[in-house]
Amino acid sequence: MKPLPRVDAVPLFPEERAALLELLRSLRPEQWVLPTVCPGWSVKDIAAHLVADDFGRLGWQRDGHSGNRFEPSSPEKFEEELHDFINAQNELWVQAARRLSAPVITDLVEWSGRETQTLFESLDPDAMGLGVSWAGESESANWFDLAREYTERWHHQAQIRDAVGAPHLYEPRFYVPLLETMLRALPHALRDLAAKEGTPIRLVVDDLAYDVVKTSVGWSIGAGAEGVHDAVIKMDKDTAWRMLTRNLPKAEVATRAEVTGDGELAEAVFDAFALVA
Repeated sequence: MKPLPRVDAVPLFPEERAALLELLRSLRPEQWVLPTVCPGWSVKDIAAHLVADDFGRLGWQRDGHSGNRFEPSSPEKFEEELHDFINAQNELWVQAARRLSAPVITDLVEWSGRETQTLFESLDPDAMGLGVSWAGESESANWFDLAREYTERWHHQAQIRDAVGAPHLYEPRFYVPLLETMLRALPHALRDLAAKEGTPIRLVVDDLAYDVVKTSVGWSIGAGAEGVHDAVIKMDKDTAWRMLTRNLPKAEVATRAEVTGDGELAEAVFDAFALVA
Protein backbone atom coordinates (compact mmCIF):
# COMPACT_ATOMS: atom_id res chain seq x y z
CA MET A 1 0.00 0.00 0.00
CA LYS A 2 1.31 3.43 -0.92
CA PRO A 3 0.98 6.15 1.76
CA LEU A 4 -1.08 9.23 0.99
CA PRO A 5 0.98 11.90 -0.76
CA ARG A 6 1.88 15.14 0.98
CA VAL A 7 -0.71 17.85 0.38
CA ASP A 8 0.82 21.18 -0.66
CA ALA A 9 -1.96 23.62 0.16
CA VAL A 10 -0.01 26.84 -0.31
CA PRO A 11 -0.72 27.15 -4.07
CA LEU A 12 -4.41 26.37 -3.45
CA PHE A 13 -5.21 29.23 -1.09
CA PRO A 14 -5.27 32.12 -3.61
CA GLU A 15 -7.62 30.35 -6.01
CA GLU A 16 -9.90 29.17 -3.22
CA ARG A 17 -10.04 32.69 -1.77
CA ALA A 18 -10.67 34.20 -5.22
CA ALA A 19 -13.66 31.88 -5.66
CA LEU A 20 -14.99 32.96 -2.28
CA LEU A 21 -14.60 36.65 -3.06
CA GLU A 22 -16.34 36.23 -6.41
CA LEU A 23 -19.22 34.54 -4.62
CA LEU A 24 -19.48 37.12 -1.82
CA ARG A 25 -19.48 40.02 -4.26
CA SER A 26 -22.31 38.42 -6.21
CA LEU A 27 -24.63 38.12 -3.21
CA ARG A 28 -27.76 40.21 -2.86
CA PRO A 29 -28.38 41.85 0.53
CA GLU A 30 -31.02 39.30 1.46
CA GLN A 31 -28.61 36.44 0.80
CA TRP A 32 -26.13 37.70 3.38
CA VAL A 33 -28.62 37.06 6.16
CA LEU A 34 -29.64 33.56 5.06
CA PRO A 35 -29.21 30.90 7.77
CA THR A 36 -26.49 28.29 7.42
CA VAL A 37 -25.92 24.83 8.83
CA CYS A 38 -24.03 26.47 11.73
CA PRO A 39 -26.73 27.07 14.38
CA GLY A 40 -27.51 30.77 14.73
CA TRP A 41 -24.99 31.83 12.07
CA SER A 42 -25.84 33.54 8.80
CA VAL A 43 -23.82 33.69 5.58
CA LYS A 44 -22.35 36.96 6.83
CA ASP A 45 -21.39 35.37 10.14
CA ILE A 46 -19.42 32.59 8.42
CA ALA A 47 -17.61 35.12 6.23
CA ALA A 48 -16.70 37.05 9.38
CA HIS A 49 -15.52 33.82 11.02
CA LEU A 50 -13.10 33.25 8.13
CA VAL A 51 -11.64 36.70 8.76
CA ALA A 52 -11.19 35.81 12.43
CA ASP A 53 -9.33 32.64 11.51
CA ASP A 54 -6.97 34.65 9.35
CA PHE A 55 -6.45 37.31 12.01
CA GLY A 56 -5.65 34.61 14.53
CA ARG A 57 -3.05 33.07 12.23
CA LEU A 58 -1.42 36.42 11.60
CA GLY A 59 -1.40 37.27 15.29
CA TRP A 60 0.25 34.20 16.76
CA GLN A 61 2.16 32.75 13.79
CA ARG A 62 3.44 35.92 12.13
CA ASP A 63 3.51 38.44 14.98
CA GLY A 64 4.18 36.20 17.98
CA HIS A 65 1.11 37.52 19.79
CA SER A 66 0.41 35.29 22.79
CA GLY A 67 -2.74 36.90 24.14
CA ASN A 68 -5.72 34.68 24.92
CA ARG A 69 -3.94 31.43 24.07
CA PHE A 70 -5.53 28.10 24.92
CA GLU A 71 -4.17 26.35 28.02
CA PRO A 72 -5.81 23.00 28.94
CA SER A 73 -6.26 22.16 32.59
CA SER A 74 -4.81 18.67 31.95
CA PRO A 75 -3.66 16.54 29.01
CA GLU A 76 -6.69 14.29 29.47
CA LYS A 77 -9.08 17.20 28.92
CA PHE A 78 -7.21 18.69 25.95
CA GLU A 79 -9.70 17.90 23.18
CA GLU A 80 -12.83 18.66 25.23
CA GLU A 81 -11.51 21.97 26.53
CA LEU A 82 -10.03 22.95 23.16
CA HIS A 83 -13.42 22.55 21.49
CA ASP A 84 -15.13 24.61 24.20
CA PHE A 85 -12.47 27.32 23.97
CA ILE A 86 -12.68 27.53 20.18
CA ASN A 87 -16.46 27.64 20.16
CA ALA A 88 -16.52 30.43 22.76
CA GLN A 89 -13.95 32.48 20.85
CA ASN A 90 -15.78 31.97 17.58
CA GLU A 91 -19.08 33.13 19.02
CA LEU A 92 -17.52 36.18 20.66
CA TRP A 93 -15.99 37.31 17.37
CA VAL A 94 -19.15 36.71 15.32
CA GLN A 95 -21.24 38.71 17.77
CA ALA A 96 -18.84 41.67 17.51
CA ALA A 97 -18.55 41.40 13.71
CA ARG A 98 -22.30 41.87 13.29
CA ARG A 99 -21.58 45.59 13.60
CA LEU A 100 -19.72 45.39 10.26
CA SER A 101 -21.33 45.70 6.86
CA ALA A 102 -21.11 42.98 4.23
CA PRO A 103 -18.83 45.11 2.00
CA VAL A 104 -16.46 45.74 4.93
CA ILE A 105 -16.32 42.02 5.72
CA THR A 106 -15.68 41.22 2.05
CA ASP A 107 -12.80 43.70 1.96
CA LEU A 108 -11.37 42.13 5.11
CA VAL A 109 -11.65 38.66 3.56
CA GLU A 110 -9.60 39.92 0.62
CA TRP A 111 -6.98 41.68 2.78
CA SER A 112 -6.52 38.83 5.24
CA GLY A 113 -6.22 36.35 2.39
CA ARG A 114 -3.30 38.28 0.94
CA GLU A 115 -1.59 38.63 4.31
CA THR A 116 -1.96 34.98 5.28
CA GLN A 117 -0.71 33.89 1.84
CA THR A 118 2.49 35.85 2.40
CA LEU A 119 2.82 34.17 5.80
CA PHE A 120 2.17 30.67 4.45
CA GLU A 121 4.71 31.08 1.67
CA SER A 122 7.34 32.06 4.25
CA LEU A 123 6.99 28.88 6.34
CA ASP A 124 9.28 25.87 6.12
CA PRO A 125 6.84 23.06 5.21
CA ASP A 126 8.90 20.48 7.11
CA ALA A 127 9.27 22.46 10.34
CA MET A 128 7.03 21.46 13.21
CA GLY A 129 4.15 23.71 14.12
CA LEU A 130 0.55 23.60 15.31
CA GLY A 131 -0.73 20.08 15.94
CA VAL A 132 -3.64 18.65 13.96
CA SER A 133 -5.65 17.32 16.87
CA TRP A 134 -8.16 15.31 14.85
CA ALA A 135 -5.24 13.28 13.47
CA GLY A 136 -4.00 12.62 17.00
CA GLU A 137 -0.98 14.92 16.68
CA SER A 138 0.02 17.43 19.34
CA GLU A 139 2.60 18.84 16.92
CA SER A 140 2.46 18.62 13.13
CA ALA A 141 4.65 19.55 10.20
CA ASN A 142 3.68 22.91 8.75
CA TRP A 143 2.59 21.35 5.46
CA PHE A 144 -0.02 19.26 7.31
CA ASP A 145 -1.18 22.16 9.45
CA LEU A 146 -1.63 24.30 6.32
CA ALA A 147 -3.46 21.48 4.57
CA ARG A 148 -5.79 21.37 7.57
CA GLU A 149 -6.24 25.14 7.22
CA TYR A 150 -7.24 24.60 3.60
CA THR A 151 -9.94 22.12 4.64
CA GLU A 152 -11.30 24.69 7.12
CA ARG A 153 -11.53 27.35 4.43
CA TRP A 154 -13.03 24.98 1.86
CA HIS A 155 -15.73 23.62 4.11
CA HIS A 156 -16.77 27.04 5.47
CA GLN A 157 -17.05 28.26 1.90
CA ALA A 158 -19.13 25.16 1.20
CA GLN A 159 -21.49 26.10 4.02
CA ILE A 160 -21.99 29.51 2.41
CA ARG A 161 -22.53 27.88 -0.98
CA ASP A 162 -25.11 25.53 0.53
CA ALA A 163 -27.00 28.45 2.03
CA VAL A 164 -27.16 30.51 -1.17
CA GLY A 165 -27.54 27.60 -3.60
CA ALA A 166 -24.19 28.06 -5.33
CA PRO A 167 -22.22 25.12 -6.82
CA HIS A 168 -19.41 23.66 -4.75
CA LEU A 169 -15.70 23.60 -5.54
CA TYR A 170 -15.74 19.97 -6.64
CA GLU A 171 -13.13 20.28 -9.37
CA PRO A 172 -10.31 17.77 -8.69
CA ARG A 173 -7.71 20.50 -8.08
CA PHE A 174 -9.82 21.72 -5.15
CA TYR A 175 -11.42 18.50 -3.95
CA VAL A 176 -8.67 15.86 -4.02
CA PRO A 177 -6.37 17.81 -1.64
CA LEU A 178 -9.35 18.40 0.65
CA LEU A 179 -10.23 14.71 0.77
CA GLU A 180 -6.67 13.44 1.12
CA THR A 181 -6.11 15.78 4.04
CA MET A 182 -9.33 14.92 5.85
CA LEU A 183 -8.85 11.17 5.37
CA ARG A 184 -5.83 11.41 7.64
CA ALA A 185 -8.41 11.54 10.44
CA LEU A 186 -9.26 7.87 9.90
CA PRO A 187 -6.32 6.18 11.70
CA HIS A 188 -7.00 8.29 14.80
CA ALA A 189 -10.76 7.74 14.58
CA LEU A 190 -10.28 3.96 14.38
CA ARG A 191 -7.64 3.75 17.13
CA ASP A 192 -9.91 1.98 19.65
CA LEU A 193 -11.53 -0.35 17.13
CA ALA A 194 -10.78 -4.01 17.84
CA ALA A 195 -9.45 -5.65 14.70
CA LYS A 196 -6.72 -8.13 13.85
CA GLU A 197 -3.50 -6.98 12.27
CA GLY A 198 -3.81 -6.74 8.51
CA THR A 199 -7.52 -5.93 8.51
CA PRO A 200 -8.15 -3.77 5.40
CA ILE A 201 -10.99 -1.30 4.81
CA ARG A 202 -11.48 0.37 1.44
CA LEU A 203 -13.22 3.73 0.98
CA VAL A 204 -14.21 4.63 -2.57
CA VAL A 205 -15.22 8.23 -3.25
CA ASP A 206 -16.52 8.38 -6.81
CA ASP A 207 -13.45 7.24 -8.79
CA LEU A 208 -10.95 7.66 -5.94
CA ALA A 209 -10.05 4.65 -3.78
CA TYR A 210 -8.28 4.69 -0.40
CA ASP A 211 -7.36 1.97 2.08
CA VAL A 212 -7.09 1.87 5.85
CA VAL A 213 -5.17 -1.13 7.18
CA LYS A 214 -4.61 -2.28 10.77
CA THR A 215 -0.91 -2.58 11.61
CA SER A 216 0.99 -3.68 14.70
CA VAL A 217 1.00 -0.09 15.99
CA GLY A 218 -2.42 1.16 14.89
CA TRP A 219 -4.05 1.97 11.57
CA SER A 220 -2.36 3.22 8.42
CA ILE A 221 -3.98 4.99 5.48
CA GLY A 222 -2.93 4.95 1.85
CA ALA A 223 -4.00 3.45 -1.45
CA GLY A 224 -3.47 0.26 -3.37
CA ALA A 225 -3.81 -2.37 -0.64
CA GLU A 226 -4.02 -5.73 -2.38
CA GLY A 227 -6.34 -8.63 -1.69
CA VAL A 228 -9.88 -8.85 -0.37
CA HIS A 229 -11.03 -6.03 1.89
CA ASP A 230 -13.00 -6.77 5.05
CA ALA A 231 -15.25 -3.81 4.26
CA VAL A 232 -15.75 -1.70 1.15
CA ILE A 233 -17.56 1.62 1.48
CA LYS A 234 -18.61 3.56 -1.60
CA MET A 235 -19.97 7.12 -1.59
CA ASP A 236 -19.97 10.24 -3.72
CA LYS A 237 -17.81 13.29 -3.09
CA ASP A 238 -20.69 15.26 -1.61
CA THR A 239 -21.34 12.59 1.03
CA ALA A 240 -17.63 12.17 1.85
CA TRP A 241 -16.88 15.76 2.90
CA ARG A 242 -20.17 16.06 4.74
CA MET A 243 -19.42 12.84 6.65
CA LEU A 244 -15.94 14.03 7.62
CA THR A 245 -17.25 17.41 8.84
CA ARG A 246 -20.47 16.02 10.35
CA ASN A 247 -22.59 18.08 8.02
CA LEU A 248 -24.77 14.99 7.69
CA PRO A 249 -26.29 12.81 10.43
CA LYS A 250 -24.58 9.44 10.62
CA ALA A 251 -27.83 7.69 9.68
CA GLU A 252 -28.03 9.69 6.44
CA VAL A 253 -24.41 8.94 5.62
CA ALA A 254 -25.20 5.23 6.01
CA THR A 255 -28.22 5.62 3.71
CA ARG A 256 -26.17 7.39 1.04
CA ALA A 257 -23.23 4.99 1.19
CA GLU A 258 -22.98 1.52 -0.31
CA VAL A 259 -21.38 -0.96 2.09
CA THR A 260 -20.22 -4.49 1.47
CA GLY A 261 -18.54 -6.66 4.07
CA ASP A 262 -18.19 -5.93 7.78
CA GLY A 263 -20.81 -3.36 8.80
CA GLU A 264 -19.08 -2.60 12.12
CA LEU A 265 -15.96 -1.45 10.30
CA ALA A 266 -18.07 0.79 8.10
CA GLU A 267 -19.81 2.25 11.16
CA ALA A 268 -16.44 3.19 12.61
CA VAL A 269 -15.48 4.98 9.39
CA PHE A 270 -18.75 6.91 9.48
CA ASP A 271 -17.70 8.30 12.89
CA ALA A 272 -14.49 9.91 11.58
CA PHE A 273 -14.30 13.67 12.15
CA ALA A 274 -11.77 16.05 10.60
CA LEU A 275 -12.50 19.41 12.19
CA VAL A 276 -11.12 21.26 15.21
CA ALA A 277 -14.57 22.08 16.64
